[in-house]
Amino acid sequence: MRILLAEDDETLGELTEHQLKRQYHVVDWMKDGLQAKEALASGRYDVYVLDWMLPEMTGLELVREIRRKEDHTPILLLTARDAVQDRVEGLRAGADDYMIKPFAFEELEARLFALFRRQDRGYQSSDTLTLGDITVHLKRYEVTRRETVIVLTRREFQLLVCLMRHAGQVLSREQLLDQVWGLASEVTLNVVDATIRLLRKKMDGPYETKYIQSVYGFGYRFMISGE
Repeated sequence: MRILLAEDDETLGELTEHQLKRQYHVVDWMKDGLQAKEALASGRYDVYVLDWMLPEMTGLELVREIRRKEDHTPILLLTARDAVQDRVEGLRAGADDYMIKPFAFEELEARLFALFRRQDRGYQSSDTLTLGDITVHLKRYEVTRRETVIVLTRREFQLLVCLMRHAGQVLSREQLLDQVWGLASEVTLNVVDATIRLLRKKMDGPYETKYIQSVYGFGYRFMISGE
């Protein structure tokens, strides 16, 4: 999933972003309501995770703004408010679910998948991602193409998932570095290129259809069938 996370608490935001990325989600973390509002206008997300008490523009205000624009993307509100009336207010504003802080990340992950499945956007299950003749079993860390198992390293696997989550979209080397290795790592952009070459050799080498494409001057993308 591609997730918009709006959370002003540095510690909680960093931990939540880290945990979600470990599950191979793509996460854009915003630290105030106005940043989140700008992100909403510029990108397509599968789910919004919004803190209620954001600076500049609250999560509740964002929920109302999202629904006014007839954006039906699922919304999960994070809140320290545990009064029934507060929860009712959030749900009536248009939120689909809420979690009271502090929360377990395993529950957050489960709730996000439950919200996503309601949208019926193409996952066969929370454990499987399929595009063309490639199937990724996320929990088993297994990849098959035409029912042949392809053995990938951990980074190759993460890179493939990232590209498939953004199928058809060109991702820069910097974006791939951020999503797979983390910008704080000491990995260089050359490592991204080298890992792409190894992944392409394993995934595309023996097959007529080539999914992983280089876009000169921009980055890489996973080709959608028929393009």
